[in-house]
Amino acid sequence: MTTVWIWAIWIFVLDQLSKFLVVHVLDLATRLQIDVLPPFLNFHMAWNYGINFGLLAGEAPATRWILISVALGIVLFVLVWMRRDPPGRLGLISAGFLIGGALGNVIDRLVYGAVADFLNMSCCGIDNPFAFNVADIAIFAGAFGLVLFPGGKKAS
Repeated sequence: MTTVWIWAIWIFVLDQLSKFLVVHVLDLATRLQIDVLPPFLNFHMAWNYGINFGLLAGEAPATRWILISVALGIVLFVLVWMRRDPPGRLGLISAGFLIGGALGNVIDRLVYGAVADFLNMSCCGIDNPFAFNVADIAIFAGAFGLVLFPGGKKAS
């Protein structure tokens, strides 16, 4: 479980640090957009009140607290799963990614009332209207890793 927590902490710190630097130091909250390597990478401020791609978005306090509860429930589920049926090292790292990312987005919902998304990537004539953050990448990578490296006992 130490591996899970080490990676969760690293991801959480990286996520929160990147959000603080971009939103507050670079003042993206006011500027709304900063071209970094156009058109491939831009910072585009987006407050996500829902889940991925703004689904279930609503500024109602109930939505915020439901999403916080769901994220914490997922973190608890993954922790119990890792304790009962620990996978190999890559599975533990994947769990750490998922947990760190989920907790990063929970903190955003507690502090800002929404998740701070700012990474926007486009390529090859396709204009991507969506933004995401480090936590979103970690959650996706962690979930994908848990599918690939679930652990458990091998069939004989």
